[in-house]
Amino acid sequence: MKTQTLPPVYALRAFESAARTGSFTLAAEELSLTQSAVSKHVKTLEAYFGRKLFVRQGPKLTVTAQGQIFAAGLRRGFRQIEEACTLFRTRDDVLRLKAPSTLTMRWLLDALAAFRKTQPAFEVQIASVWMDVDTVDFVSEPYDCAILLGGGRFGEQTHNVKLFDEWLVPICSRALAPAARANLGACELIHPSPDRRDWRRWLKASGHDANVDITRGQVFDMLEQGMAAAAAGHGVSIGDLALSAGAIAARQLVLPFKTAVASGDAYYLIRPEDSDKAAQVEMLQAFLQSHLPRLRWPDIEFKALR
Repeated sequence: MKTQTLPPVYALRAFESAARTGSFTLAAEELSLTQSAVSKHVKTLEAYFGRKLFVRQGPKLTVTAQGQIFAAGLRRGFRQIEEACTLFRTRDDVLRLKAPSTLTMRWLLDALAAFRKTQPAFEVQIASVWMDVDTVDFVSEPYDCAILLGGGRFGEQTHNVKLFDEWLVPICSRALAPAARANLGACELIHPSPDRRDWRRWLKASGHDANVDITRGQVFDMLEQGMAAAAAGHGVSIGDLALSAGAIAARQLVLPFKTAVASGDAYYLIRPEDSDKAAQVEMLQAFLQSHLPRLRWPDIEFKALR
């Protein structure tokens, strides 16, 4: 005969609720049960484990020390079950999209607003997420697709299409541009990532690396913060040419140098290979590819990394 390894789930649910609320009555209301049913479920667990889960002193109900540990573990488990159900429960008319914060603010929100006007039949729900390294796990995360920056490899059993390349350029306020052109090494640098990799790439490819000390300057977490600091006149940041296009057109930022350097990365639209929403993702892909940020700059010299 197979040994039962788990007590009844409804008994576990009743105990977790009673432990969290500190009351059989409140647990009963939460679970749409009677108070006596909750009490019976708790007694079932106490008999199953052979130990007390509550100390009863008159009307007062106190969870035992071991009961508190048990309840905390159940709480985590039920939360994971709820998340799994949310992932599994999907609507055909909703596409859940994960994207980096700066890309979202500087291009994607406007693009999706235009997309909704052409495709009212389904909704795109965007989650703007800060990521040190752009990744997505379609098994554990609640997304149908993602737009990520990278080299084109985003894990097995995924399908991706490149949207546009990342081109690095220095950006600053109009007032600071003359000083930057005259002596970049004397200017305050703004680093949009803690590893300072973008300035390092641009300086090496453009030939300015001998005159600039990248250990100096202010360090931020994302391109968006670097762009905001540069626009406010706090220094010269390094940005993505396409994502800076709107701020440049609005004269909030200028390009002190006319050299753009390929970072080697690009923005990709990614989905699971076996996605049941592949058709919707392809519709979004076609629209985004026809509404990419400005990529043609006739006065800019484009260079590859050396």
